[in-house]
Amino acid sequence: MRIHFDDQLHRLNEEMIHMGSLIEQAIENACLVMVSRDAEAARQIMENDVEIDRKQREIETMCLRLILMQQPVARDLRLVSSALKMITDMERIGDQAADISEIISMPVKGTLYAYPNELQKMGQAAGAMVHKAIDAFVQRNTDLAAEVIRDDDVVDQLFNEVRGQLLHTMKKHTEYGAQLLDALMIAKYLERIGDHAVNIGEWVEYAVTGLYKGEKFS
Repeated sequence: MRIHFDDQLHRLNEEMIHMGSLIEQAIENACLVMVSRDAEAARQIMENDVEIDRKQREIETMCLRLILMQQPVARDLRLVSSALKMITDMERIGDQAADISEIISMPVKGTLYAYPNELQKMGQAAGAMVHKAIDAFVQRNTDLAAEVIRDDDVVDQLFNEVRGQLLHTMKKHTEYGAQLLDALMIAKYLERIGDHAVNIGEWVEYAVTGLYKGEKFS
């Protein structure tokens, strides 16, 4: 019985890795279209979000079956229940990559505004957080999870820099008004991706230690 359960946990790991690779690719592609402003490529990212949603439903079903049929206790139960929480954040990350792409896909009137370099750095930093958070779950590594949580400060700092640059540009170049608001919205989505990665890191800590945000979780 235990061998069968361990096999199912191994499969859960593999599915989490697969979903993680899908959202990492979505973030990476969203960063690429921020530079290229390729509307068609942006629309493709939006369409691919369906696959992320499907993977979430598959993992959710797998977790519920493990809980109902295997009736895990203690650490095993924490692991499966944490995976259930994590896939919600992972699905939202996919949504936010799609939201960024939707902004890119919209036609622009007038001269095209070049997004600040810090926006690209935000995307790269947020993507790295997501990758690290998934690795932390697979490895059951609380040190890596804590690193993800600390890394959120970098994304937040970049967000503040982007916002400051956009506000400065808005005062001098009112003709970019709508595009500057779009850029600010993109920055906010990237900041939220970082927040979701933090959530994943916190659930990894709970899965391993039984502590959620440093406290006993009841």
